[in-house]
Amino acid sequence: MKYKKTLLLVVLFLFMYGAGAGAAKIVDVFSGSPFIRGETENWGLGFGTEGTAPTGNVSSEELEKYDAYYMGDASEKKIYLTFDCGYENGNTEKILDALNKHDAKGTFFVVGNFLETAPEIVKRMQKEGHLVGNHTYHHPDMSKIGDLESFRKEMEDVETLYQEITGEKMLKLYRPPQGKFNSDNLEMAKQLGYHTFFWSLAYVDWYEEKQPTPQEAYSKLLPRIHSGAVVLLHATSRTNGEILDELLTKWEDLGYTFGSLEEFLE
Repeated sequence: MKYKKTLLLVVLFLFMYGAGAGAAKIVDVFSGSPFIRGETENWGLGFGTEGTAPTGNVSSEELEKYDAYYMGDASEKKIYLTFDCGYENGNTEKILDALNKHDAKGTFFVVGNFLETAPEIVKRMQKEGHLVGNHTYHHPDMSKIGDLESFRKEMEDVETLYQEITGEKMLKLYRPPQGKFNSDNLEMAKQLGYHTFFWSLAYVDWYEEKQPTPQEAYSKLLPRIHSGAVVLLHATSRTNGEILDELLTKWEDLGYTFGSLEEFLE
């Protein structure tokens, strides 16, 4: 019965997150087993009791072979805030304001369109001490790219434009678009010097015309927070822009502090 309940939670999460982001297929979520094959995987999580870390469909140990991670130290009450930036629609600066108010450093995974259309915001991210990571230039399904040179171009085009905007080299932090990946992709990212970051907490926040209410957001983000959480939020979300200040306060009241993905590189 317990197994069936866990299975239902996992399928619901993969439907809620994966379907909207372009899910490929469900794999063995419970074992956290190796995925060594060239087929597309869609990052998924299985949740247990409130406040405990979820299980990824690939284990932390297996991911670390590729310098890839989905959460930090589960014994430390620290949260890592990350934001996917596909385009700018007026919410990113509200997010930056909230982060600065709480002295929290975020990581913003940007695509080419964001760099092209919002260079001043990118400069602000860099100036205020946030990290800017690579979400690829065109946001394709990277698991369909089988050769290193094509993979490299998606990554390096972002690096080049970021350096032109800020005058600094981009840290090699990578998030696969839509959470789609395979072992070959992770190996290519590692060859290019990248650390790959998935997530251990997210919710359906990316539909611009169907935004969750603040209450709906809190109902997903508060009970499931856990030590070492890598939180994925979308910078396009109006709800995230509105609630982030209060959300960070609530997490602080629960005893959490905010870390930086740079800690994983150490």
